[in-house]
Amino acid sequence: MKVIFNPDEEVVKTVKEGLKRTGGYCPCRLERSEENKCICQEFRAQIADPEFEGFCHCRLYYKEK
Repeated sequence: MKVIFNPDEEVVKTVKEGLKRTGGYCPCRLERSEENKCICQEFRAQIADPEFEGFCHCRLYYKEK
């Protein structure tokens, strides 16, 4: 298992700018809660799932099997 940044550098740049603007909260979500602090709870659960392969909600990270 490996977690990497999205290979699309423009997506990474845009999401990182959004994280900076929101104080580390997922820029794709309206609610500012600990669940949505990057790396969000949803993606941490996906990382823990050995069957999951794919992007996090905002597409900043990608989990490989």
